[in-house]
Amino acid sequence: MPPNTRSSESFPRQHARTQRFTLGAPRSFSVAPDGSRVTFLRSPGGDARAQALWVHEVNGDDAPRAYPAADPRALLGGAAEELSPEERARRERSREGSAGIVGYATDAAVELAAFALSGRLFVAELRAGTARELPSATPVVDPRPSPDGRRVAYTARGTLRVVHADGTGDRPLAEPEADTVTYGLAEFIAAEEMKRSRGFWWSPDSRRLLVARVDDAPVRRWWIADPAHPESRPTDVAYPAAGTPNAEVTLRLLDADGRDADDGPGLDVAWDRETYPYLVAVHWSGGGPPLLLVQARDQRTQQYLTVDVDSGRTTPLLTETDPAWLEIIPGTPAWAPGERLVRVSDATGARALHVGDAVLSDPALHVRAVLDIGEHDVLFSASSDTTGEVAVHRAALDGSGGGRVSGAAAGDAGGTTPHHASAVRGGDTLVLVTAHLGEPGARAEINGHLVPSFAETPVLRAAPTLLRAGARRIPAAVLLPTGHREQDGPLPVLLDPYGGPHGQRVVAAHNAYLTSQWFADQGFAVVVADGRGTPGHSPAWEKAIAGNIADVVLEDQVDALHALAADHPLDLTRVAIRGWSFGGYLAALAALRRPDVFHAAVVGAPVTDVRLYDTHYQERYLGTPQEHPEVYRANSVVDDAGLVGARAPQRPMMLVHGLADDNVVVAHTLRLSSALLAAGHPHEVLPLSGVTHMTPQEEVAENLLLLQVAFLRRTLGLATDAAGS
Repeated sequence: MPPNTRSSESFPRQHARTQRFTLGAPRSFSVAPDGSRVTFLRSPGGDARAQALWVHEVNGDDAPRAYPAADPRALLGGAAEELSPEERARRERSREGSAGIVGYATDAAVELAAFALSGRLFVAELRAGTARELPSATPVVDPRPSPDGRRVAYTARGTLRVVHADGTGDRPLAEPEADTVTYGLAEFIAAEEMKRSRGFWWSPDSRRLLVARVDDAPVRRWWIADPAHPESRPTDVAYPAAGTPNAEVTLRLLDADGRDADDGPGLDVAWDRETYPYLVAVHWSGGGPPLLLVQARDQRTQQYLTVDVDSGRTTPLLTETDPAWLEIIPGTPAWAPGERLVRVSDATGARALHVGDAVLSDPALHVRAVLDIGEHDVLFSASSDTTGEVAVHRAALDGSGGGRVSGAAAGDAGGTTPHHASAVRGGDTLVLVTAHLGEPGARAEINGHLVPSFAETPVLRAAPTLLRAGARRIPAAVLLPTGHREQDGPLPVLLDPYGGPHGQRVVAAHNAYLTSQWFADQGFAVVVADGRGTPGHSPAWEKAIAGNIADVVLEDQVDALHALAADHPLDLTRVAIRGWSFGGYLAALAALRRPDVFHAAVVGAPVTDVRLYDTHYQERYLGTPQEHPEVYRANSVVDDAGLVGARAPQRPMMLVHGLADDNVVVAHTLRLSSALLAAGHPHEVLPLSGVTHMTPQEEVAENLLLLQVAFLRRTLGLATDAAGS
C-alpha cells in the first residue's frame, strides 16, 4: 500500500483527496528526438497537488536516471500559488484540477523547457536539471521556447511577447488594439470544443511565428455571479451560444526579431474566412510549409491549406465534406516525409488513417489520435471491436504493414489483454502509458522500464463485467456489490452514464469504474452504457444522433437496461439514473420522458435548454436554432411546448449545479427548476457556491457522492443507513 493510502478512510474521502487518483501519477511526457531524454510532470504524493517537472535520462538497456528539473515549492520559496483569471480560464477549459507546473513546452531538442508558475515565467535546463525565473510581463500564459531554444514566446494580458532565454530583450511582438482583442491565445470555442488550447506556433527555423488574433467583440456577453458573495462583481463572460456570433479569429505571421511591415504587426494570413470561419488546427514543422485546417460553421465542410510564408497567401490542399459533421482528430493534420498529408477521415465508412493518397490503418480499427510520425511509420491509437479497448498501433509509411504496439498486462508475459493506452516517441525511445481492467491506475514505461507512480491505491476494487447489450450490441458494463451472490436476489438499479459525444465511459481501465463500484457497494446494480453518439465504436454510431440527440441517446439507455435485465439481477421496479454535464442532460430526459422506466434521477450540471450551449458543439449536431427551431425544442429538456409535467407519473429529481460554471451556466438548472415548480413536479436543488463545471474542491467532491446516495435511497424506498465506506 502506498505510504499515503489510509486504509480506514472512506472511498468518497480518498477519491476527493487524491483528485480521482490522478495526483502522483506521471503524465505529460515529451521525448527528445534522439531518444536520449524524457520529460514529464508528477506530484510528490498521491494527495499532493503541486506537480514538478521531471527528467529521465535514457541509458540504453539500463534503468533511466531520473531527477527533478523544476520543483514549484523551491521556485516559489514556499509561497502559495497565485492564479490569474486567464490561467484559471485556461485550466477550466482543459479540466485541470492540479497545481504547480500543470503544463510546459520544450525546444526541438528537449533541452530547454518553459512554463508558467504563479503568473511568472520560468525555464528549466533539462540536461543540468536546473530552473530559473526570467524577467517578464505578467501574468504569463502558455510560454513556449523557440525550436532552437534561444528565445521564449509567451502571452501577458493579450499581448504576445518574446524574451531571450538568458532573460534579456523582453519585448512585445503584437499588442491588442482594443480590450476585446488578444494575440496568441485560443478563443473559448477552440479550447472548449476544438481541442486547440494554443494560439501561436514557432517556425522550425525559430525566425517567425504564426499567431492567432482573436477579437471577441461580436460575442454576446453573459454575467456570472456568485450569490454567496454579493459584494463581488459578476464576471463578464463572452459566451457564443448556439446561433449567435462567434469571435473573429485571424492569423498573422510575425518576425521574432520584431522586423515587421510598416502598416502594422506582421503579415496577415488570408483564407476564405466567410466560408471557413473556424480555425481548427495549425501545424508548422520541417516536413513542409505551414498547414491549416479550417472548417465551415456547419462543420460539414473543411479545408486543409498550406501557407506561403512570404506572402501570407494560402493554397487549398484538400477539401472534405460529410453529410453529418467532420470529426476533429488529435495529432492531425501533419506532414509525413515527402510532404504527404497525414489526416484521419470517415470517407471509407471507417475512421481511417490517411497518409497522402494511401489508407494505412486496418478497416477494423477506429482511429482515435495520431501520436507520432516517424521516418518510416506512424504511431496512432485506435479502438477495435474489443469492448472498451484503445490500443496503440503502428503503420508503415510504405504500406508494408504494421501492428499493435501496446498489449500485455502486468503478469501476462507475451499475452494481450483488453486495455486503454497511449504513447509518445522520440528516436528509439517509446513511452507507453497503459491501463487495464485488472489493476488500479496506469503503468507508464520508458522502453519497458517502469516510471514510478506515487498515485494512491484505491480502498476498493472495481469489478466490472464488460459486454454488449441488446440487438444493437451497445457497449456496457455491469457492476454488482462486492461479494454479491446469486441467491441475494435482484438489486435496485442505478444507470451511471455519460452517454454523449466525446465521453466514452465503457473503457478497459480499472479506475474508470471506481465511483460506479462504490455506488454498487451501497446496494445497487450499476449499469454503464455507451449508446449511439458516444465515441470509440464507428463513425455511423457517433453520427446517429445528428438532428436528434435526445430520443436516440435515451432509447439506447432503456434498451441496454432491458437487455441486461435478462441475465443480471436487476430490479426494474426500482431504477434510478445519475449523470453530470451531458450525463445530467440524459438523466433529466430519462426522468421526464420515460417515467415508466426511471423512478429517480440525479441531474448534475445539465444542458436543459440547448439554445444556451455553445455554437461549435450544439450546431454540430442540431444546426442553428434560427434554421431548425423545432429541432432545438425537441432536444431541450425545457421547451416551448411545455414538456415538463406533461407526463405522469412525476419522478423525484435532485438538481446539482456549480454557480461559477462558465461552460454549462447555472441558468440551465434554474430554468429547469422553475419549469418543474410550475408543473408541481417534486425536485430538490443543490447549488454549489464557487464551483465551476469541475468539482475539484475536496469537501464538495466527497459530500456530493454521499448526498446522492442518500437521495437515491430515500426516493427508491431503500433503507437510509449511512453510506460512505
